[in-house]
Amino acid sequence: MAARTGFAVSGVLHLLIGFIAVRLAVGGAGRADVSGAVSELAGQPGGPLLLWSSFAACAALAIWQASDAIFDFGHLSGRRKATAKLKAAGQAVVFAGLAATLASFAMGTGSSGDNSRSATDLTLNILKAPGGVALLVALGAGIAIAGAVYAIRGIRRSFAKHLNLPAQQGLRRTVLGLGVAGYVAKGLGLLVTGLLIAVATVRATPEQSTGLDGGLKALREQPFGIYLLAAVGLGLICYGIYMVVRARLARM
Repeated sequence: MAARTGFAVSGVLHLLIGFIAVRLAVGGAGRADVSGAVSELAGQPGGPLLLWSSFAACAALAIWQASDAIFDFGHLSGRRKATAKLKAAGQAVVFAGLAATLASFAMGTGSSGDNSRSATDLTLNILKAPGGVALLVALGAGIAIAGAVYAIRGIRRSFAKHLNLPAQQGLRRTVLGLGVAGYVAKGLGLLVTGLLIAVATVRATPEQSTGLDGGLKALREQPFGIYLLAAVGLGLICYGIYMVVRARLARM
């Protein structure tokens, strides 16, 4: 139950990121990334309780995913088994990162610019390493590819295999529609973020590598960018709702 709640927490954070993205599209302010979303959560009534309970849920889901990576998928073999374990391990890292961000805000040490600063600092540190430029270009390409995979997963509805879909056709179509819109929007956000990292590296401007917030704000500056950003924001809201629904329907 605690692990399922972790999906709901992720959904709430994506909802907030989506709302911030839409706000940016109409001329408002904010940081459209995890730290910006957690900052919004912290400002709600009962903020500390919300943060600590959200931390516990994300930590539980990280442990659950880690246990999958270690103990599950024995019925598979070869490459399929290795791929499934790597996916579970990657999800464990993602939710452990969410838990760490929530804990830092709950303890009063976090701020809404943490993710952007972390992305820039990571870029600078990698650049200083041997072969740093190649590593950063590869990192950006990897994030962009992950974005494309998310979008394809949404278009193909392959996410549905992880759900116990409701029997009612109307509810089934609603869940699938939310998933399609959400996965495509999240994929576009990751794609833009990855390309921004690669371009900033090639241009030797690592300060422009500012994570998801920087990627979405860069999208806003493109032709018809306001409309694209608003569409991505609405898609992220759909993804947030989908993740809340997934908390109830996920196969675990």
